[in-house]
Amino acid sequence: MKTTRVLLPLVLVLSASAFPQEGQLISDPPKGISVQEIIQRFAAKEKEFKEARDEYTFRQDVRVQTLDGTAVNGEYREVFDVTYDDQGHHLENVVFAPQSTLTEVMMSPEDLQDIRHLLPFVLTTDEIPEYDILYVGQQQEDELHCYVFDIAPKKIEAKKRYFQGRIWVDDQDLQIVKTSGKTVPDIRKKNNENLFPKFTTWREQVDGRYWFPAYTKADDTLHFKLNDVHIREIVKYTDYKRFGSKVKITYQGQELPKGQQPPPGDQQKQQQQP
Repeated sequence: MKTTRVLLPLVLVLSASAFPQEGQLISDPPKGISVQEIIQRFAAKEKEFKEARDEYTFRQDVRVQTLDGTAVNGEYREVFDVTYDDQGHHLENVVFAPQSTLTEVMMSPEDLQDIRHLLPFVLTTDEIPEYDILYVGQQQEDELHCYVFDIAPKKIEAKKRYFQGRIWVDDQDLQIVKTSGKTVPDIRKKNNENLFPKFTTWREQVDGRYWFPAYTKADDTLHFKLNDVHIREIVKYTDYKRFGSKVKITYQGQELPKGQQPPPGDQQKQQQQP
């Protein structure tokens, strides 16, 4: 597949001076395909991507900082490897987690949930009914020509987190290659003020097929009632590797249900699938 079609900053590991070159946003309608068909097709690809990512191990490096001017005055850091046991259960192996030095904010359960699930935002066929999706035009992102959509949750359900912002869909692979926005809702209660920064996530093509999250950056000021806090978040996703193999047990030419074994004494055959 188009292995040379990448977003420039992913090649350069998104150094401070290297970010995507964006073209002008053009409001022209897509040619040869309807907006609804684009949405249906990229949502189907997203579902495929979401299932495929569950078969890859990778490392996630999280850094959250507060700043006073340009000086960092607090930091939360966590590096963990996402792996799976022999039953395919999701595991996180923490490899580096120094004591947090954050004093102006604290990492809430919602923050940790967002880092794991919403910063690498996925919009599948299953999630489409939950969102309003508005086509806004076309735009060049380095070597990629993209359809651009604004999305927002139709309604906010209690204890559920959502993404609100903009997505870029590659016009050839019809997969999301970039997201920019914020997680919602912000929480503003008398004794619980929990605000979330705007962020951008870039993806990279893995194994010439899937566009997986590669780098997330947030640099925003959170306006709490008592003070403003300048916050910066950087999340890197690296070392994507297909996880092992899947083993199927067959008996008399038929695949047995998971956990079921052939009758004692009968020959069993295990088939490995890449």
